[in-house]
Amino acid sequence: MLPATLSKPLSRLTRRALLLVTLGFSQTACDVSQLNNPYPATDSDKSVLYSSFAERPKHLDPAVAYSSDEYGFICQIYEPPLQYHYLKRPYELQALTADQLPVVRYLDSQGKPLPDNASDQAIVYSEYLITLKPGIHYQPHPAFSKNAQRQFLYHHLNAEQLAEIDSLSDFKIQQSRELVAEDYVYQIKRLAFPKIQSPIAELMAGYIDGFAEFAEQTAKLDIQDLKNQPLRGVEAIGNYQYRIRIKGKYPQFQYWLAMPFFAPMPWEADAFYAQPALKNKNITLDWFPVGTGPYWLAENNPNRRMVLSKNPNYHADFYPSEGEPGDREAGWLNDAGKPLPFVDQVIFTLEKETIPYWAKFLQGYYDASGIASDSFDQAVQFSATGDPKLTPMMQKKQIQLQTSVATSIFYLGFNMLDPVVGGDSEQARKLRQALSIAVDYDEFIAIFANGRGVAAQGLLPPGIFGYREGEAGINPVTYQWQNDQAQRKSIAAAQQLMSEAGYPNGIDPKTGEKLLLYFDSTATGTDDRALMNWYRKQFDKLGIQLVIRGTDYNRFQEKMRTGAAQIFVWGWNADYPDPENFFFLLYGPNSKVTHGGENAGNYANPEFDRLFEQMRNMDNGPERQIIIDRMQTILRQDAPWLFGYYPKDFALLHSWYKNLKPARMVNNRLKYSRIDTALREQKRREWNQAEFWPLGLVLLGLAGAIYPAVKAYRRRQLET
Repeated sequence: MLPATLSKPLSRLTRRALLLVTLGFSQTACDVSQLNNPYPATDSDKSVLYSSFAERPKHLDPAVAYSSDEYGFICQIYEPPLQYHYLKRPYELQALTADQLPVVRYLDSQGKPLPDNASDQAIVYSEYLITLKPGIHYQPHPAFSKNAQRQFLYHHLNAEQLAEIDSLSDFKIQQSRELVAEDYVYQIKRLAFPKIQSPIAELMAGYIDGFAEFAEQTAKLDIQDLKNQPLRGVEAIGNYQYRIRIKGKYPQFQYWLAMPFFAPMPWEADAFYAQPALKNKNITLDWFPVGTGPYWLAENNPNRRMVLSKNPNYHADFYPSEGEPGDREAGWLNDAGKPLPFVDQVIFTLEKETIPYWAKFLQGYYDASGIASDSFDQAVQFSATGDPKLTPMMQKKQIQLQTSVATSIFYLGFNMLDPVVGGDSEQARKLRQALSIAVDYDEFIAIFANGRGVAAQGLLPPGIFGYREGEAGINPVTYQWQNDQAQRKSIAAAQQLMSEAGYPNGIDPKTGEKLLLYFDSTATGTDDRALMNWYRKQFDKLGIQLVIRGTDYNRFQEKMRTGAAQIFVWGWNADYPDPENFFFLLYGPNSKVTHGGENAGNYANPEFDRLFEQMRNMDNGPERQIIIDRMQTILRQDAPWLFGYYPKDFALLHSWYKNLKPARMVNNRLKYSRIDTALREQKRREWNQAEFWPLGLVLLGLAGAIYPAVKAYRRRQLET
């Protein structure tokens, strides 16, 4: 028998080794999972929607914000008077904070009412009367907080108060007040105020009566002075009505009333945020918005996450009770009539790289995902007929695939002021037509867009009134109808047009060498080389040498403003679902060089412009369709653009994500989303079970390696 003193070291080592091995194996029998879960365990049963962002939105002020990443936040916070019906297609306007659609009346030059069937020439003004629902309140916010004497607590902060303030949440008293008509009037004043620099100020100056004059009158004022400055065409009538008077007849103005530009802004917010000491602490309207919407921005940490929380003051709002055919079968009416919003919190986590986001989505830690190019083959495969479907791995996880053609267009444009590719000469027109055939956007979609697009036959994408399907909708310059489908014309047809244009085999008769054209682009990175090479090859089909002039974005914008670019690529996302919002991109008076407008290629055709002016104010119907068809024909013949393609949205949704119907024009759709939290937690546990048996094997191996050493150590101890 060993002495007690010699047995202790061995027993301690043995016990520790056995304990590690025992723990390793015992863990395999426990219900331990989701060790990779990035969220607290306490959130597992909460109604939270998980999403991401790649970089902080630059603006959260609705007078300035004008990009999709900004709208993803502010449209959940701010509420214009109108919104789009979530389910109906084509898109249909409906009241949001208003109690009905605006009442419109037409006026003559003296302000006297005209009949509804008055001619466009007789209508000098259109007046929109908007009546609000009473009882709508803002989110709690320190800008509204008052003491017992009804004095604002935080509009004149002193040094002592500021010492305790680092964030908006540090204000202990946060109150609210009712939404009133004056808040909508005040926001329109902000759109006109030059110091805010709203991106739609110039456009609205052409429509809202007195808008331009108001901008001139307030140019030297501070924002706190706007409240009491009158704007001739905009007026509050009591607490729940206001009136907007615009010049002439412009039916599309109602669509603007569904955009956050026309959401209400309480004057108290500007008075509160105007304090320089708060600006120094980064407490601004661009950082902490204030609205009446279903959510408020509870956390804004651009280096980590942004959190939208349910507005405790949100007014009565309900999920639609009707939609379009097929919605009930698709499950989009299962929550009909239920109060909104369904989700209590939306957490956006910073994800700069697509691969980590994709991995977390597959693990169930993000509820929905787009599909990056490097993950596309893992998620989607195409059938023999070209229809997309999910891969077996996605189907096994019961992931849903949604596809829809976006109300957008990407195009290759020509600067119509350029002496070679521009102008209305027959030579330049046939050169552009030849390129329209040669640059194969069907191939582009297959190679660079993973099939996520539809080759454009004209200016209007599907879903916009005036778009034609089938043979009636093809571009006869570039396509022909064969076997019940559009077939791109052969390169021989393009070469014939080149000869007719005076460039046989692509030879410029002035130089006797290849025709030299210039493509201005911001695509200058290593990853863009394949794309630029593709464009070169498309032009080379006609013997044309394409020179890529890479530049940074600011320089590119300067070239576009001055007309120094020759060929360029651009795109457009619809602001509102009306053909006017696309055709105005080629309307002569909107020329970028001449007028600073959105006509980037500076196209001008008197007949097209005349038809545009006739079409823009018409109601949808057969007469408007005839004019649209004529406008499309003119554009196809003149070819100021290679129409490019309409992008196709692909979205992946987990089975627990409900009510997400494709709706590019609906910016406030988060309130309709519902999460089945029980199903999500079940799936996460299935997909993220922690495997401890490999650890057990490692520990056994370690014990096996240690045991001979321990045994040898014991032998030496005995020998000594």
